[in-house]
Amino acid sequence: MSVSYSISLPDPAQARGSEPSVSFTAHGADAFAEQLRDALADPAWFQRWLALQPDPDEVDPSMGITDPSATVTGQQADLRINLVATTSIPGDILKHRMHVLAGKHWELRNVR
Repeated sequence: MSVSYSISLPDPAQARGSEPSVSFTAHGADAFAEQLRDALADPAWFQRWLALQPDPDEVDPSMGITDPSATVTGQQADLRINLVATTSIPGDILKHRMHVLAGKHWELRNVR
């Protein structure tokens, strides 16, 4: 079952995680949407993150779940960027990926 998550990036320039190789690098709503979709749908993103962990064998394999049919749309709203991600990935994993991608510079606005 897919769920839609409404996510806001209040200051997109600050929406960067601590590790550049798995963080947002985007400028603009469409680019942020594409990078979030890749993090949800492409196993390569998780593999890059996993390789950065001190003990990759200790990471719960369920953290690597992907959803090839995930969709993400982005819209500029004044200075903020709003994203809507529709995916079957559980909320706790989506939140983890957003933290890796954007650090603390994002807000979960709604879940439907």
